[in-house]
Amino acid sequence: MLRIRLRREGAKSQPFYRIVVAEQEHPRDGRFLEVVGEYNPRTHPSHIKVNEARALHHLKNGAQPSEPVERILKTNGTLDRLARWKKGEALETLVAEAEAAAAARPVIHKTRGEDNAPKGKSKKARAKEAAATSS
Repeated sequence: MLRIRLRREGAKSQPFYRIVVAEQEHPRDGRFLEVVGEYNPRTHPSHIKVNEARALHHLKNGAQPSEPVERILKTNGTLDRLARWKKGEALETLVAEAEAAAAARPVIHKTRGEDNAPKGKSKKARAKEAAATSS
């Protein structure tokens, strides 16, 4: 059975994920058939990019999304478009709608950890300055 699931990539403590179609028996980071998207939870808001045509194709042919991917596809609107496609709406209009929605989303490449970085002087410089002012 085919599953649409997350494949972890990135450095230690800095994960990002590819959304892949793979056999259910294959390991998480093992062999897969196709990459249909990417997901980076470290950015704010989370970066989600899905190839709608390929995702809909695999979903229509019986691939089951994992729970995290199902949540991602639901927030992205892909599952709603799948239901509309099953009712008979044209695939081209649904893909065009998805591309328009993706273009409207803001693109922010700053990760959550970068928001907390100190601005300006280093800790050493601030400590030296504090010591000089208190003397």
